[in-house]
Amino acid sequence: MNILVTGGAGFIGSHIADAYIEAGHHVVVIDDLSTGHKENVNPKAAFHKLDIRDPALQDLFVSQPFDIVNHQAARGNVRASMEDPMVYADVNVKGGIRLLECCRRYGVKKIIYSSTGGCVYGELRYLPADEMHPIQPRDPYGASKASFELYLPVYKINYGLNYTILRYPNVYGPRQDPLGEAGVVSIFIGQMFRRLRTVVNGDGEQQRDFVFVSDVARANLLALDKGDGEAFNLGWGHGVSVNRIFDRLKEMTDYPLDKIHGPAKLGEVRHCYLKAEKISKEMGWAPQVDFDEGLCRTVDFFRPIFMGQR
Repeated sequence: MNILVTGGAGFIGSHIADAYIEAGHHVVVIDDLSTGHKENVNPKAAFHKLDIRDPALQDLFVSQPFDIVNHQAARGNVRASMEDPMVYADVNVKGGIRLLECCRRYGVKKIIYSSTGGCVYGELRYLPADEMHPIQPRDPYGASKASFELYLPVYKINYGLNYTILRYPNVYGPRQDPLGEAGVVSIFIGQMFRRLRTVVNGDGEQQRDFVFVSDVARANLLALDKGDGEAFNLGWGHGVSVNRIFDRLKEMTDYPLDKIHGPAKLGEVRHCYLKAEKISKEMGWAPQVDFDEGLCRTVDFFRPIFMGQR
């Protein structure tokens, strides 16, 4: 199949593009490189530096047919969205609609959309959250991702554009930006290898469901021909505290310093972990890389990068 991956130079998108190429598909990647990196792009993929809001997006669809669009491109920082909600609506909603218009005009069969189970559900009423949990985001990022979900059934009903929604938990692994503002695992690793003081927001007992990036890529591979017209959680169904992450990474990196506790962040959900029975039953997906193994793989990826800088 011919597949377009938006945000394919980013952390998750590049792993998805790799999985599609390994499975024998032809992949085109677009990314504006605002947070992605060209070196993440598989050399077997065709790459175009392009923002999904750019009218030139249509030219790409005119130039070649796509069977599937995998939509990973988004602004994805909860804290930044609190500061500038208009940008998050512009990219994640209006940019997404521009993409949908290209899909319906140029014969795309299906769009696979990366949503967020960590933010669309808000503060959970019950744990673990299943797909029937009320949508009640607490930040503009989560609101923008939930808003775009509502457009997908509209385009399916009116134009026959199929879709699958994957609601991600906290994803971690190689290529995640350790110098960014999101992704606690990679940020802690970067700080520890550089021997910087590591700040834990709040008391550190907030819990998240952490899934390794290769498991997320595998779900996107399964979604090529499964899960039509449905939304699915990814997750382990149990949480891991920020304090536990710090303690395990401290051991793995031989970090000599103690953590510092800072103030809790505005809009941050206290506990969030996701029930993934639906995708297990309908698509045969379950996470395979347990948390300690995933941390080891991630530390091993970053070790040569940072050890050379000390």
